[in-house]
Amino acid sequence: MKLQVNSMEELPLAAKKILDESNSEKIFVFKGEMGSGKTTLIKELCLQIGVISAMSSPTFSLINEYETNSGEVVYHFDFYRLEDEQEAFDYGYEDYFFSGNYCFIEWPEKIPNLIPDNYLLIEIEMNLQIREMQVTSV
Repeated sequence: MKLQVNSMEELPLAAKKILDESNSEKIFVFKGEMGSGKTTLIKELCLQIGVISAMSSPTFSLINEYETNSGEVVYHFDFYRLEDEQEAFDYGYEDYFFSGNYCFIEWPEKIPNLIPDNYLLIEIEMNLQIREMQVTSV
């Protein structure tokens, strides 16, 4: 599936389409350059699944936990600052990834051997000339 998002107003519909096509997958892996819109898309996905907690980038905390209106927990990871995969072990990544809850993972390139076998890959390309976001999931 390939989606083109030309404005922030189109983002909710794109997030809904991604969730509709996810086949109940709860592990989402996001790839894209710095500033491409990964966190922005994750925030919209969180809104679509009913997150009521304040959302922010976990760049410095590594993991943010959000609560939904049904009491479920959503995990948002940003592995950009990791030096090696051992740091993810130290944070207990397995408890999160195998919890059955939604896990939105930014910078999976930092932990290639730790990503579960089943996940939804979201690749974001930014076209700066016309300010569009292209989301491709595999």
